[in-house]
Amino acid sequence: MATIASVRSGDAEQLKVSLSEKGAYRSIQDAVDALPQAGGSIVVAPGTYRGKVRVTKPNVNIRGTGGGPDEAVIVYGDSAATAGGTVRSATLGASGDNFRLENLTVWNDYSANLGNPASQAVALSVTGDKDVIANVRILGAQDTLFVNKGPNGKASRQFFVDCYVEGHIDFIFGNAKAYFKQCELHGVANHAVVYTAQSRAVPDEDSAFVFDHCTLTADKGARDIALGRPWRPYAAVIFLSSQINAPVMAEGWVEWDPGKSRRLMNAYYAEYRSSGIGADPRARERYARQLSDREAMQWSLQTFFSHDTGWIPQAR
Repeated sequence: MATIASVRSGDAEQLKVSLSEKGAYRSIQDAVDALPQAGGSIVVAPGTYRGKVRVTKPNVNIRGTGGGPDEAVIVYGDSAATAGGTVRSATLGASGDNFRLENLTVWNDYSANLGNPASQAVALSVTGDKDVIANVRILGAQDTLFVNKGPNGKASRQFFVDCYVEGHIDFIFGNAKAYFKQCELHGVANHAVVYTAQSRAVPDEDSAFVFDHCTLTADKGARDIALGRPWRPYAAVIFLSSQINAPVMAEGWVEWDPGKSRRLMNAYYAEYRSSGIGADPRARERYARQLSDREAMQWSLQTFFSHDTGWIPQAR
């Protein structure tokens, strides 16, 4: 192992990861392992870091130091089949509370090998509480981003801002209480694209995905584009003032297993002032909602997190 490298920012000491700098960690995982059990900060120099990263400690902050998130890339190519499960395939898995990720790219490049059979392949898995993901590119195909509760249903609140997430089937999925602000969701070329697969299981469960002033785009080769399908019967997904620049199907939302499951009637699927080519509300699925100004307020950032937003830098 390389000797411990650190830089000082104010009074805080940070471990440093670099592919070339003398004394720096070469592996992000080695730097994570070197942090004390209480957590700490890691800065990542530009470069491509191939290998899985697992963060189980609380209060871990990982930040790329380049001029943009494309300069520091964490990449691996596992899948549900090769890893022994969907979540295990994640390139970066963070289960500790108060996790921070900023200004880098997390990529599962399994689908980039055209010889690989289709499979779920997670890029980023976050299951801690009070997690903040800012200015991060999250790249994959099927099941790109897993946002979920912790062990035994432990509550998990997560905030994403200025992020780019791409994939095709169910590429943002799970059962967290997750808020996405000013993010771009991009459907890659595929026979079907489903932006979300939320999995709230009972009507009074405190979880949902909210997309606030987000932009939805898609490759020209993307087909049968849907806003979401209910992974569990009471899935909850809300789009607020979103720009839908992808040709989303007129009904907007689809059944989990068309012709077999009947979950749309119980799901909470809603939009407020969507705009763009895929935003026409007149032909939306009959159980979907178009929110009034008053109804939309219950999904504002402050209300969604019950005014407990001190952990979100942008909300202070």
